[in-house]
Amino acid sequence: MSGAKKLVIVESPTKMKSIAQYLGDGYEVLSSVGHIRDLVEPKNLPPELKKGSLGKFSVDVENGFEPYYVVSDAKKKTVAELKRALKDADELLLATDEDREGEAIAWHLLQELKPKVPVRRMVFHEITKDAILKAKDQTRELDTALVDAQETRRILDRLYGYEVSPVLWRKVGPGLSAGRVQSAATRLVVDRERERLAFVAASYWDLIGRFTKEASSFEARLVRVGGERIATGRDFDDAGRLKGKAVVLDEATAHALAEAVRDDAVPRRVSRVESKPYSRRPAAPFTTSTLQQESARKLRLSARDTMRVAQSLYENGYITYMRTDSVSLSQQAVQAARTQAVKLYGADSVPEKPRAYSGKSKNAQEAHEAIRPSGEVFRTPSELQSVLRGTEFKLYDLIWKRTVASQMADAKGQTATVTIEVGPTATDAAAPESPTAPVAGTTAEFTASGTVITFRGFLAAYEESRDEERNVDEAPGEAKLPQLAEGEAVGLAELEAKGHETSPPPRYTEASLVKRLEELGIGRPSTFASIISTILDRGYVTQRGQALVPSWVAFSVVRLLEEHFGDLVEYDFTAEMEDDLDRIASGEADRVDWLNEFYFGSDRHKGLRQVVDNLGDIDAREINSIEITPGVTLRIGRYGPYLEVADAEAAADATPRRVNLPDGLAPDELTAEKAQELIDAPVQGDRVLGLNPDSGKQVVVKDGRFGPYVTELEPEPESAEASVDPATGEVVESQNQPVKAAKRGAKKAAAPKPRTASLFKSMQPEEVDLATALKLLDLPRIVGLDAESGEEITAQNGRYGPYLKKGADTRTLPSEDAIFDIDLAGAQELFAQPKYGARRQSSALKEFAEDPVSGKPIKVKDGRFGPYVTDGTTNATIPRGESVEDITFERAVELLQVKRDKGPAAPRAKRGAAKSTSTKRTSTRTAKKSS
Repeated sequence: MSGAKKLVIVESPTKMKSIAQYLGDGYEVLSSVGHIRDLVEPKNLPPELKKGSLGKFSVDVENGFEPYYVVSDAKKKTVAELKRALKDADELLLATDEDREGEAIAWHLLQELKPKVPVRRMVFHEITKDAILKAKDQTRELDTALVDAQETRRILDRLYGYEVSPVLWRKVGPGLSAGRVQSAATRLVVDRERERLAFVAASYWDLIGRFTKEASSFEARLVRVGGERIATGRDFDDAGRLKGKAVVLDEATAHALAEAVRDDAVPRRVSRVESKPYSRRPAAPFTTSTLQQESARKLRLSARDTMRVAQSLYENGYITYMRTDSVSLSQQAVQAARTQAVKLYGADSVPEKPRAYSGKSKNAQEAHEAIRPSGEVFRTPSELQSVLRGTEFKLYDLIWKRTVASQMADAKGQTATVTIEVGPTATDAAAPESPTAPVAGTTAEFTASGTVITFRGFLAAYEESRDEERNVDEAPGEAKLPQLAEGEAVGLAELEAKGHETSPPPRYTEASLVKRLEELGIGRPSTFASIISTILDRGYVTQRGQALVPSWVAFSVVRLLEEHFGDLVEYDFTAEMEDDLDRIASGEADRVDWLNEFYFGSDRHKGLRQVVDNLGDIDAREINSIEITPGVTLRIGRYGPYLEVADAEAAADATPRRVNLPDGLAPDELTAEKAQELIDAPVQGDRVLGLNPDSGKQVVVKDGRFGPYVTELEPEPESAEASVDPATGEVVESQNQPVKAAKRGAKKAAAPKPRTASLFKSMQPEEVDLATALKLLDLPRIVGLDAESGEEITAQNGRYGPYLKKGADTRTLPSEDAIFDIDLAGAQELFAQPKYGARRQSSALKEFAEDPVSGKPIKVKDGRFGPYVTDGTTNATIPRGESVEDITFERAVELLQVKRDKGPAAPRAKRGAAKSTSTKRTSTRTAKKSS
């Protein structure tokens, strides 16, 4: 074919540009922009297929779990362009990532494009010229086992979500979801909060002294009294009980002992000096999970942000593939790291032999090489300062340091431990009787440790951060003790008795949750970021600083799953599913057999279908209730959690009192004492402001389920005519009027609804006065008449904020205060500006080049629901946790494509079209196995 080229298909537009420059003129490189097709939503199936299991899941569970795939509307243009390019190609190279998702994307491309030219699979782990040229010459066949594993995971998640989520909707609340990994992750966070709720603090005291020798001083801590070890935080369990043998110092004993130690008549001498070599090895190069953990600790980046930035670095050729659980480096990378270490830190900074690391990866087919700078010669961060900015530079710097340090020598030094003996003491005379008091006439021993680093080794380049530890006394860092000899006397400069309380287990951070998920074998490196994003987006977890705090809804969801879907949230069971998917990926297990066992059951465990079909009656009220104390119950309602307080003296059928919980109150903070404090607190907002002079009605400010508001109270019906019994709601007949007339009067009295108005966000209930309340109740405010149309212009507050209205035309106001402040001239000026024209175009927060799919410029704007990315056709909300400043062109393209992939719901009139653009799995099984 004259002028024919080899067609190379990758996932990413950025990767496409990088690879095209390396392959040259004989190749055309195009992007699929991720997956081109996916399981169709059941509601969008052709009418004739909307029955049975296929109509429920878009997966035919009765016939080999055959999925029904469809090309989304957003991807039809992309597929058409790829087909046109393929007509002029003499060979097709599928260059998607070498993991399950990448292999699946390649397979879907084959099924949709149906190439008639030779097809090869091209894989690489870094985007450099050498790597790309090598990859085009060392191609392989499509790995159908990897495709099977990805497809099994996709079907598994569909079955799990579509069977379990509806139960949550009915019994807990709308909009919730369950998932194979997200539910286990949510349970981890909830379990940690349960531990914190059950935790009982224990108190203990110790002594810290500053001892001296000549001009030097050093700090030492009391460790023994009379040969008995002094208790520290680690000696108590979570119930506040002492574990094992140790002496607990109380406050009185500690102060008495301190007085005895301060007595200059008491000898203080060095009883023991120990010294031993200190050695510390560098950490292994980054895997996906360790990169997410260290990035969270050092850079305060979320797992999602870390992966987004790493993706950009990879696609632009700065680092190797960022989804891996391997800690090994290629020989090329080892040599590059050692060479750079010698150049920057000296010849003695590297060991004689290169270091080799091994991990515990259970997923070998995805373990290529650790994350490292790309190329045979690493570019130093200083060399990239002009091209990398912000978080990209910081993350590259972190990866570079960790990689180079991993091949450097151990840090060496000496650790000295000194024991200071003070005594004999005489606490029996000074201290009150106490079962924990030390025996009179015994000695007190203090210890001090210091480490002197004599050779820094890898520490010259990098030091790993650590997660928070509980009940651990602050460990001394690198420190030097003075020269001391056994039997030598020392002085005492200061001595302090310090009280402590044991701390509850720390909440998970993103870093520690990723670490725990990896330890349990739940999820895989490529899924950790999406797992955490999902539980945050669902509202199961919120962030308080770096800590992950579960919501009360998460407690209800986890409780329901534990009681009725026990296996699905068991950590071992979830981890076993990951292992099974690995077995499918390696060709050791069959996808259909495994899905049959999971869904229909086997001798090993009940299938999901059996569990769902035999759920029985689930008491929604019970699932959403937690007893705080007798008579006080936490209820998780549709509009949020609240306390329900039973009144022992009230009638049995009386409505219990409700007490709203303050925003931001974490579950472990709702103690019995806190609950009583909320119950006893005066009701906020039920404050009488005065009488409306126009109507004579009483105006009050209240606190409701949607926030504080003002309202007018309707007058009580006159008792002389007819009244309504507040206990029964029935009309009581009066002597002066027939019952029918009383009922008509009662209905008439109940008809008018009191005027209400929410407070502005800037208003506080306790500060609102009558004048302000009347202004709120009188909204909408008439600003004036438009000079041209004669229409009335009003200012008012709406669901999406303050706005002006003139007929059917509206304009957004800059703030709620502007509702009262804006005049007619200002209102007409706003209406003179185009609603969706230049006024909004000029408000772009950021502007980028053209989107590779639509060809239109991309902008970041601020909208009613927060900042979003748009190309003028597609709008994509910037996810929670990401800031406008962090949005790059690549991330903007990704967000828009994700939005397109979701696509709108197919119109009813066009349902038949789905059939022509979809490919059912039964017709492609043979093609898959023979490709």
